Amino acid sequence: MTLFGTDGVRGKAGKKVSAVNAMRLAMATGIYFKQFSKTNKILVGKDTRRSGYMIENAMVSGLTAVGFDVIQIGPMPTPAIAFLTANMRCDAGVMISASHNPYYDNGIKFFDWFGNKLNRDKEEEIEAIYEDDARIEAAQVTGKEIGRSKRIDDVVGRYIVHIKNSFPKTSTLWGKRVVIDCANGAGYIVGPTILQELGADVIVLGDKPNGFNINEGCGALHPEYLAKAVLEYRADVGIALDGDADRLVVVDEKGEVIDGDKLMGVLAVHLKNQGKLKGGGMVATVMSNQGLDEYLASQSLTLHRAAVGDKNVVEMMQEKGINFGGEQSGHIIFSDYAKTGDGISSALQALAYLVESGQKASEVFNPYTSYPQLLVNLMVDEKRDFDTIEGLDALKEKVEGAGMRHLFRYSGTENKIRLLLEGKDEKKLDAMMEECEKFFKGALA
Repeated sequence: MTLFGTDGVRGKAGKKVSAVNAMRLAMATGIYFKQFSKTNKILVGKDTRRSGYMIENAMVSGLTAVGFDVIQIGPMPTPAIAFLTANMRCDAGVMISASHNPYYDNGIKFFDWFGNKLNRDKEEEIEAIYEDDARIEAAQVTGKEIGRSKRIDDVVGRYIVHIKNSFPKTSTLWGKRVVIDCANGAGYIVGPTILQELGADVIVLGDKPNGFNINEGCGALHPEYLAKAVLEYRADVGIALDGDADRLVVVDEKGEVIDGDKLMGVLAVHLKNQGKLKGGGMVATVMSNQGLDEYLASQSLTLHRAAVGDKNVVEMMQEKGINFGGEQSGHIIFSDYAKTGDGISSALQALAYLVESGQKASEVFNPYTSYPQLLVNLMVDEKRDFDTIEGLDALKEKVEGAGMRHLFRYSGTENKIRLLLEGKDEKKLDAMMEECEKFFKGALA
């Protein structure tokens, strides 16, 4: 069984992410972290999915069975788990969430002592333990060695203070009307609270989770809901989070969605002008638009491209000594403030710049013209190795010969292939994408 994808373990709750599998994974993770244990504590948080109760209890059972004490903090954003794991001196942190996926999926993400996501080598070690029946059996403890668990409900204040400290102390959001869509997810308390405490006039959407409505027609995946509200309430700006609040989408006062690459480009240049940007550039992924490369180059900055996944972005940032990066999809990392993508923290940095600029969101977050880009997701029956797909090399050569950039990759969390094409001529892009869709439907159906 292959457990880990691009961002932890993810799948249908009750199937791949079942109580039995979650408990065994908790045991395997506990065995792995025991060798580095300093405090014998592991933090567990979750988003607002109904299945979170089942998986949380299974994780607690597995971790206590191998001798760890567990701290349960309930619904909290993924970046809050990263922060609190380090802040509360826990040996590891666990976030139960399937991020932007529908309610019927769930997932499990792990953080080390420092609040960093686990790299692939560590995940492979945990997978090996998971498959080792003898090691799982031998690691279970008895008597006074069995761990205990306790629930703490007031740690949200620590995270709120931490995030607010990233906003300039000399600035305020007074006079700004902000619509925030919390996706009925983990940020539904924290996000609005922070904006209100900083002085904004806040209109809140997606703050009534019922266990099944997370990401449903709202949040970062459906910014059209936010855009409509921004126009209706005549707001200065709109902010959309996803289910675990590690992703940010911004809508301007005209109800237009701000391109993720443009948002990152503006923020990178702002950091540079403040003297706070390290490493002479930023890290994005292979998905980012060529227009971002050219804009940064015009500002004497370098764009480094990592594989898809904010974990890969963070690893490259650390490797190159860079403190800013992110993904076009909305995972934005200010490593001076957060260890992973943090939708709320990133929103505060964008809002701080909006206030400082004195301009409208449509003006300040639109610094260049993007190359036309098409992204299509196709369901597949099988994720075949690209090297075994006959005719794929010829298709790539045809795309490149037409002056287009391409990226074909499988989703790390779903049975989908993602097709990206980028070029200067939209009509040619449309025609080429039709050809690519037809090819992959035939090859992978």
